[in-house]
Amino acid sequence: IAVANQKGGVGKTTTAVNLATALAASGWRVLLIDLDPQGNASTGVGLASSDRGLSSYELLRGDCAVEEAAVPTSVPRLDLIPATVDLSGAEVELVGFDRRTHRLDAALSRAAHRWDVCLIDCPPSLGLLTVNAFVAARSVLVPLQCEFFALEGLSQLLQTIERIRAGFNPGLTILGIVLTMHDRRNRLSEQVEADVRGHMGDKVYNTIIPRNVRISEAPSHGLPALVYDLRCPGSQAYIKLAGELIQRERTRALAA
Repeated sequence: IAVANQKGGVGKTTTAVNLATALAASGWRVLLIDLDPQGNASTGVGLASSDRGLSSYELLRGDCAVEEAAVPTSVPRLDLIPATVDLSGAEVELVGFDRRTHRLDAALSRAAHRWDVCLIDCPPSLGLLTVNAFVAARSVLVPLQCEFFALEGLSQLLQTIERIRAGFNPGLTILGIVLTMHDRRNRLSEQVEADVRGHMGDKVYNTIIPRNVRISEAPSHGLPALVYDLRCPGSQAYIKLAGELIQRERTRALAA
């Protein structure tokens, strides 16, 4: 599952980290891949920059296998492939590689048996790193902030997904859209929610992630929000989101 939105500050990494934690808590073996040069997902699960050895950069270059780069986190059943600043140069470097859009897909295909699900935290752009994630993924999860320009950015992302489907990965689907940073006191949040549901229908998850101070505080402690404060509204929302995702996956598997 590629967790992607070309806009920054929409709760993408927060969603990747906390959804991965919730799925691991439900019993799934989860691999979280940090594909953002900022490395925020790695920090969010408590892996300091100085402790990052092999990373997604070496993985994309073909210098290591998935099993070699993956490290256990403090969350049981959750493993991480971290990101380092080296990844910032990967967009340029990969241009010279054979099958540059399929580097991540090739690496993951050799390790599919080890985990039940893989979440890829994409950078806030639609460059070569995100394209690699889309080619490797079976589906895309889109965190969408409840703000005025949300639908405009969503339409650009959907066009990119269509191009990837046409050129590289015909099986790629939109797993769902998660509304984030929702403020029920704000009429704009309600309007954006109504607009997105009107355009995207049941692709929008019922669970809404609220604006929550505890979610914002958690990364500074190197902890997922679910570990930092399980009872806060944000953590409870991510638990519900994981439950909804699992139910949708079961329904899809039965339909297949």
